[in-house]
Amino acid sequence: MGREEIKHKKRVVVKVGSSSLTHKTTGHISISKMERLIRQLVDIKNSGKDVILVSSGAQAVGISALNLPGKPAEMEKKQAVASVGQASLMMIYQKLFREYGLVSSQVLITKDIIDQPERKQNATNTFRALMDYGVVPVVNENDTVATDEIEFGDNDTLSAIVAELVSADLLILLTDIDGLYESNPAQNPDAKLMEEVTHITDDILGMAGGSGSKVGTGGMVTKLEAAKIAIENGIEMVIANSEKPDILHQIIAGETVGTYFRLSR
Repeated sequence: MGREEIKHKKRVVVKVGSSSLTHKTTGHISISKMERLIRQLVDIKNSGKDVILVSSGAQAVGISALNLPGKPAEMEKKQAVASVGQASLMMIYQKLFREYGLVSSQVLITKDIIDQPERKQNATNTFRALMDYGVVPVVNENDTVATDEIEFGDNDTLSAIVAELVSADLLILLTDIDGLYESNPAQNPDAKLMEEVTHITDDILGMAGGSGSKVGTGGMVTKLEAAKIAIENGIEMVIANSEKPDILHQIIAGETVGTYFRLSR
């Protein structure tokens, strides 16, 4: 059936990166991008599916709010910036979701929660309760307290872990490129987009480059690592370009957009 099966997915985790929430020229938050995202998420939720959003952007919003020239180097200042930004980001999310008749919640996670079975179960129970209430959880790494020992490092990995926690059947990574290319499209204008991947081989991993965004932390490598986690847990995944106005609707409708990581059958 191919992508036709996507129409029947019941629980969807959507991860959006910093570059998909900010203006390219200034790095400041883009309300129009956020509103476009929320409209699609609400529509998917109203169609009867569970929706969980994993959102980057706390540091980008904090940098903007504090009028800083860029991301600070010191850990404590990064965490302070994230603290300012996370509060501002959630205010925007809650306002936009409310305007469309839905309630959202904030869930901040660090890696030690996942590494400890009892805390992992508590997190799973919380997600389950939120979805029972019809809430859209908005998840981010808890950058304010995370250190090297307890940080995920990027929200691509976090989104795959969250998809596992909530027993999702689809993970969507929205980014600033169309998907996985056979070579770097910035260097090769004839690079071919891979429409479907069933096995993440060494050759596939070799196609991934570094981070292409000045406001994000992940690159294609971390997205492929997320795909491995998802596939190992029976969760299919799509990487797609957030700049396309109705990209989530297109994915859920089973249209051939982005790169589809499907379970081999």
